[in-house]
Amino acid sequence: MAKLHRAAEPDVLKPLLERARLTPESRERVMDHALALLADLRAAQNRGWVNQFLQEYRLNSSEGVALLSLAEAFLRVPDPETADLLIADKIGDADWKAHSGKSNSVLVNSATWGLMLGRALVGDEKTGALRRLISRAGEPFVRQAVGAAMKRMGEVFVMGRTIDEAMKRMKKPENKGFTASFDMLGEAARTKADAERYFQAYFEAIRAVGRDPKAGHSISVKLSALHPRYEVAQYDRCVPELTDMLAQLASESAAQGIPLTVDAEESERLEMSLDIIGSVARRPELRGWTGFGMAVQAYGKRARSVIGWADDLGRPMHVRLVKGAYWDSEIKRTQVEGLVDYPLFTRKAATDVSYLACARDMLAARNIVPAFASHNALTVATILDWAGDSRDFEFQRLHGMGEGLYERLVGEQGYHCRIYAPVGGHRDLLAYLVRRLLENGANSSFVHQLADEQLSEAELLADPVEKIAAVGGTRHPSIPLPVELFGAWKNSGGIDLAERTTLAETAMEIASKPLPAAGASAPADVRAAIDRAAAAFPGWAATPLATRAAILERLADLLEENRIELMALAVKEAFKTIPDALGEVREAADFCRYYALQARTGLAPITLPGPTGERNELRMEGRGVWATIAPWNFPLAIFLGQTAAALVAGNAVVAKPAPQTPEIARAAVRLAHQAGVPEDALVLVTGGPEVGAALTSDPRIAGVAFTGSTPTAKKIAAALLEGEDRPLVPLIAETGGINAMIVDSTALPEQVVADVITSAFRSAGQRCSALRLLLLQEEIAEGVIEMLRGAMELLILGDPADPRTDIGPVIDQAAYDKLMAYRDSAKAQWLKTVAVPATGLFVPPTMIRIDRPEDLTREWFGPILHVATWKAGQLAETVARVNAEGFGLTMGLHSRIARSAELVEAEARVGNLYINRSMIGAVVGSQPFGGEGLSGTGPKAGGPHYLHRFCAERAVSVDTTSAGGNATLLSLDEGGR
Repeated sequence: MAKLHRAAEPDVLKPLLERARLTPESRERVMDHALALLADLRAAQNRGWVNQFLQEYRLNSSEGVALLSLAEAFLRVPDPETADLLIADKIGDADWKAHSGKSNSVLVNSATWGLMLGRALVGDEKTGALRRLISRAGEPFVRQAVGAAMKRMGEVFVMGRTIDEAMKRMKKPENKGFTASFDMLGEAARTKADAERYFQAYFEAIRAVGRDPKAGHSISVKLSALHPRYEVAQYDRCVPELTDMLAQLASESAAQGIPLTVDAEESERLEMSLDIIGSVARRPELRGWTGFGMAVQAYGKRARSVIGWADDLGRPMHVRLVKGAYWDSEIKRTQVEGLVDYPLFTRKAATDVSYLACARDMLAARNIVPAFASHNALTVATILDWAGDSRDFEFQRLHGMGEGLYERLVGEQGYHCRIYAPVGGHRDLLAYLVRRLLENGANSSFVHQLADEQLSEAELLADPVEKIAAVGGTRHPSIPLPVELFGAWKNSGGIDLAERTTLAETAMEIASKPLPAAGASAPADVRAAIDRAAAAFPGWAATPLATRAAILERLADLLEENRIELMALAVKEAFKTIPDALGEVREAADFCRYYALQARTGLAPITLPGPTGERNELRMEGRGVWATIAPWNFPLAIFLGQTAAALVAGNAVVAKPAPQTPEIARAAVRLAHQAGVPEDALVLVTGGPEVGAALTSDPRIAGVAFTGSTPTAKKIAAALLEGEDRPLVPLIAETGGINAMIVDSTALPEQVVADVITSAFRSAGQRCSALRLLLLQEEIAEGVIEMLRGAMELLILGDPADPRTDIGPVIDQAAYDKLMAYRDSAKAQWLKTVAVPATGLFVPPTMIRIDRPEDLTREWFGPILHVATWKAGQLAETVARVNAEGFGLTMGLHSRIARSAELVEAEARVGNLYINRSMIGAVVGSQPFGGEGLSGTGPKAGGPHYLHRFCAERAVSVDTTSAGGNATLLSLDEGGR
């Protein structure tokens, strides 16, 4: 099962197609039944709120998107000013009048009315009776109208704010004959307090449901809500703890006589989930209990294998089969991490095929009590046909969706249907509502297509087996394999560190690699190195551009072939964690392939226009000998990125790594020579500041590429101007910054905290892009800070070679002393600090409160985060205050207001702006990286303009008339003269 999810899609689908295929006779029966179900569904379209919503507001319409976006954020906004901005942003441009009174749903019409009132005030219309009428009430009126609409949406979709309210609602006439699976939903736990709160909510819900066991209700549990570090790297810690917690919940469920189902999670957690579920299922005290269950996602390539695994447990297991809940995030993760293939199917019809194959297996299983969660009439009809007269299974649907599909089956035919019912506060669950709507309202989904009156019954009930067979089970053409993600150049390959065995094997291999002893170069070596490079330059410059580009591509291949050795050097010499070391190698390979492509397309000679009898050409050629000076925090990626760019442009290079990380540079140069770079065209010199000074002061150096501190960059710039006879040469400098993240009250706190932890503390804060200054809107500051405290408490500092480690030591004693002295000086302002190992250069991750952004006057290159607040309505002023610091590397914004993002995009004076995501990890070719002001000179590394700075531009103009005129004119037809 372990590797099946990386197998090619056609190979996985082949047996599934056979298992899901209907005979001609059964196909006819299924179609007849599906048509009857479809008629019931359409007759009930006016009852289900989601159905009504999809009928009135298509998800690809501006109004549909606006309403979902507003619902996702509005109820968590505490301050009226930001709430008004959010309303104006989401509904100001939409045509709500066109929807007024059109729906048969009181809910949809009331929501439309509230939104139309808002549009009248915040939109572009300046006149009109409606606007004049409600303008007297002003913005509070609009806010109340919109708020009422949002709360009404929550009341309809969420079964109840408490378990008692939800159970009471299940007794209403519309739910007669149905049972519920209550889920105390919320975001995944970020802190221990979150996990403890969710555990208690589950425990209390089990007891509440147990007070009425005859009702037949059950509880659904999400493991990621019970542990804030539910990650493969933390397996030894989280799996035993989660097993114990799940066992407690299961024991209480058994005592109360009610079923308990473990919900599905992302594919990277599947094997952990199975270990936990299997361990609890095998507990002797639970062997007699028949209510334990789990969910399986049919869009996963391993779904059928998981069904077999559950059946082989040798005890009754309730299995809820769902289509899947994390499709887009699974696709993105696979692409970002450069993995071999996707863990799920890329076509909706393939998921439907998998679902049917799994359903058939479940009906035939010995120990599985099946539950089929579906809103698809064809799927339901097929399962009914296969089940025959059996009633030993149940259907499930989401609360608010699928009305009409099951009522006749339950009320007249004796089938059982359970409603998956979210329970919790509307403020927390509307984000969940949006996620489910988008998941089940995708253009290719049955729910979405049902709302489209243009689709025929034949199109709605098309056989997914035939659809997939027609394309040979191939991957969706719009979803390339990760290696092909960038099209024109090959994406670097990754390692699936979310596979426990792969992670352990990688860690063992890294541990087995020794770190060579380092030597240093004396200043005299620099002169000799430049002599060699200068002598090699003419020959290397004359090497055809295509050859130089091909050498870079061979170097990228060699980097990946020697990945483990290079990762080991990064771990042991630069103290990088295993994921960071992998990222280092991948980025270096990406630089090589991207610059090879850019050289082929951007450095070739260009013929320019001109008058007849004249040839004009622009050529990009090497300048001479470049010095590339790299930092220790990216000792392979930046070292090779700068060097590869200079080389492919036709320059010879003398490359100097940081004194802390010479061995990984030495290995990189060795591989570059192996790839075909002449040994004298790339010469390595190692050592400290005196070596760098000797290098930059030599007048034969034709350019310098430097990454490091701003003071050092200024010294290099001054050195390059010394000497009256020295030519003016380019300096490409990328330096640090006081990088700020601005968070407003529409942001999702859980997402903010995850991105802050990553941006501020990953790599021990030793990235030039790292978050240094967190600016929180006043109204949400204390809540976010409290969640950050809890998340910081969970960070693990230790040996970077240990897969469990989040943060390793800082680079050297000097960095440690400087950072610790600063921390001690700011002790009175600490908001949180974290315990560290007793030995080693570990700087505790620290959060420091400052009064104003201006109080942070310099970059502290380590795991230290400063926090200040800003007032609602002062976003532009806050951006201006950050700009005034003079740095301009990275900035982040967390906001659900598109116009706020547009404002920051227009006003921020930074090289890289990150919106609603972390601020580190720029990807070559996608996010060209580099700053301005005190943060660098540009051009951006990994961008389309980088190579040109390494070149001399030379224009050649030839008068061809001097040799007898333009011969091409003589060939023109007589009539053309």
